[in-house]
Amino acid sequence: MKAVVLEHPCESQDLKVREVPLPEVKPGWVLVKIRAFGINRSEIFTRQGHSPSVQLPRIIGIECVGEIEDPSDSSLVKGQAVVSLMGGLGRGFDGSYAEYSLIPSDQVYPIDIQLDWSELAAIPEMYYTAYASLFDTLKLTRGETLLIRGGTSSVGLAALQLAKSIGATVISTTRNPDKIELLKQFGADHILLDDDSLSEKLYAITPDGVNKVLELVGTVTLKHSLGLAAEYGIVCVTGILAGEWVLDGFEPMVDVPTNVYLTSFTSTPIKRSLLVELFQHIERHGIKVPIAKVLPLEQIHEAHLLMESNSANGKIVIVNSKL
Repeated sequence: MKAVVLEHPCESQDLKVREVPLPEVKPGWVLVKIRAFGINRSEIFTRQGHSPSVQLPRIIGIECVGEIEDPSDSSLVKGQAVVSLMGGLGRGFDGSYAEYSLIPSDQVYPIDIQLDWSELAAIPEMYYTAYASLFDTLKLTRGETLLIRGGTSSVGLAALQLAKSIGATVISTTRNPDKIELLKQFGADHILLDDDSLSEKLYAITPDGVNKVLELVGTVTLKHSLGLAAEYGIVCVTGILAGEWVLDGFEPMVDVPTNVYLTSFTSTPIKRSLLVELFQHIERHGIKVPIAKVLPLEQIHEAHLLMESNSANGKIVIVNSKL
C-alpha cells in the first residue's frame, strides 16, 4: 500500500509517499480502507519533532474516515463506513497518512450520514473537539453568550457554527483584520480584533462579561480570558494556538476570579455517545462543513505547507481517490 512514513523530523517538502507492506490483521484490531482524512496541527508538531512520545519511524495522522476492509473478530462488517480519531492513532501506532490502517476495533466508530468522503473527513477531530467543548464541558445553552478566543481557527469556526445552531450569541476574536469578513460569513454576532482594547470592546457589548469562553489561543491569553467571564461563567481551554503549553507565574487565587470556573477539554478518550450526537447534530441542523482544500495523498507536503501558512480558513483534506 501507499503511505507517508515519518522517519525523522523534517520540513513539509520532505514528506514523501512510498510503498509499505499492508498491515496484518490481528485479534482486537480491524483493517480500515482509508478514503480520506483531515490534516491537524498536532501532526505538524510531530513532523517537526515536537512530539517526544511519538516513536519514529511512524505513519502519522490522528483521524480518518473510510470502510472496513477486514473486520477481524469484531462485530463490524466489511464495507461498513467508519470513522476513527485519536486514541493513539498516528502516535502510539501507525495512523491515517496511508491507504490502509490497522486500528483497535474499539476505536473504530460506524457512521451513517449522507456526505461524500471529503466532507466526512473534515468532521471528526475538528467538530468533535468543538462539539464536546461546547456542550459537554462548557454546557453551553440557548441564549447564553459565548466568547471564542481564536475564532478563525478550524475549531473556532466549527464552534461558531455549532453555537449558532442552538441559539447562542457568539463573540469571535481574530488578530487579523483581513479575517473579519470570514467570521461574518460564518454568522458571528460580534467580531472583535484581539488587541489591547479587547476588554473595552467586549464590555461595551456585554457589561457583565460572557457566560462561556472557549479559549483556543492558549496560555498567552488565558489569564485575560478569565477576567472576561461573568460571575458563574466557565472558561474552557481547548487549544494552544500560540505560546507555550506551560503557563509560568499562574496564581489560581489571584488569576481565577471568584465564582468563575476554569476547565479544559482533550479529545482522549473519545466518548462514543458524543460522536454519535455530533453527526446527528450536523445532519439535523444542516451545518455546512468548511473545507479549505482537497488534495491527493501524493500532495501531502502541500497540505502541510498550507496548514503552516495559517491561511486555510477551513479544513485541509486528503483523499485516497484511487482506492
